[in-house]
Amino acid sequence: MRRLNVINRKHALKKVKELDAFPKVEGSYQEKTATGGGISIVVLILIVILVWSEFGYYTATELVYKYEVDSDHSSKLNINMDVTVAMRCSDVGADVLDMTGQSANTFGSLQHDDAYFELSPDQRGYFTSLQYLNDYLRTQYHAMHMFLWRSGFSGQTGTMPPREDKPTRPMDACRIHGTLTVNKVAGNLHVTVGKPIKLSSGRHAHFAGLVEQSDYNFSHRIMHFSYGSPTSGVVNPLDGEEKVTTANHHMFQYFIQVVPTEVDTALKQMSTYQYSVTESNRTIDHSSGSHGVPGIFFKYDVSFLKVKVREEHKPYWQFLVRLCGIIGGIFATSGILHTIIQFLIDVACCKYQWGKYSTPREVIGETVPVQSLATDYSPLPESAPTVNLLPPDQEAPT
Repeated sequence: MRRLNVINRKHALKKVKELDAFPKVEGSYQEKTATGGGISIVVLILIVILVWSEFGYYTATELVYKYEVDSDHSSKLNINMDVTVAMRCSDVGADVLDMTGQSANTFGSLQHDDAYFELSPDQRGYFTSLQYLNDYLRTQYHAMHMFLWRSGFSGQTGTMPPREDKPTRPMDACRIHGTLTVNKVAGNLHVTVGKPIKLSSGRHAHFAGLVEQSDYNFSHRIMHFSYGSPTSGVVNPLDGEEKVTTANHHMFQYFIQVVPTEVDTALKQMSTYQYSVTESNRTIDHSSGSHGVPGIFFKYDVSFLKVKVREEHKPYWQFLVRLCGIIGGIFATSGILHTIIQFLIDVACCKYQWGKYSTPREVIGETVPVQSLATDYSPLPESAPTVNLLPPDQEAPT
């Protein structure tokens, strides 16, 4: 029984050996050449370089953008602003009114600080750098958005430095800054003449009867304007915007599309907002048909689509597949290349009689003869043993 099991085991092992797709070649049948060694070194270097580059590629992360319908309608929307208007704080007022009819009295209030509209040299240098930076980010955003999302850079270079001089003239501007928490619906944030007052009908108005029209001046400078919580990767198009007008009755309008954004990167996970803006301005002249209210108007609407920004790793199974392809492809290509090179070397050696293809060498001016095995017989020595290859019943002839 044991013998039968051993026989069956050997038979199965023999069948398995017959299926071997990788037959071994004995070392005595292998020929090693200098070209093969050189190509092997090059192959090894290429494999190390490509494997290292693929490893770096698959260990890095990539940003994936997805779009879906925003189903969150109950959350609030923060409006962050820092705007300086070339009018005294007693003559202007900021207010926001949304589609629900609610005004700034419901959403909070902004701070009004007296200031100078004209900047000092240090302040002008800072504001110019802010303008240049924001303009660069807006124009090159498509090429560096991954860097912005991953680096934590928010686009802000600090705060406005204090004035190095002390003007003797009275302050002629008003800095309006702060955060308003509004409903997540379309609305209108505006800065115009007079303080906002709430009417009994639920509507609102601005009381401007005590302000001379010659004092109207809606030249303004936007240090910061954003929606939601500040986060890296978001570029605010209105940062560094400056508009100067010589007309007293002038209207500046900014039409803003707010896009909800959900960020999930290695640095942070949060929900915020991005926006795009289109601007328009014109002088109010009722006699020529240009009607309206002078002021600065930020008219915003919230998109129904949400953008999801996720930082993800590439699947490692793809790395293994590409690794096999790299190694196998290089070995196959190098084998073909070695065969071609060896063939060319053999052709060249045969043509020019190099190496093993050279003619017999000469010894002292005479050619060494090569004996023919077919005609040259050497006698065997007498002591050599006799071997009978005939059958036992026959004797070798004498």
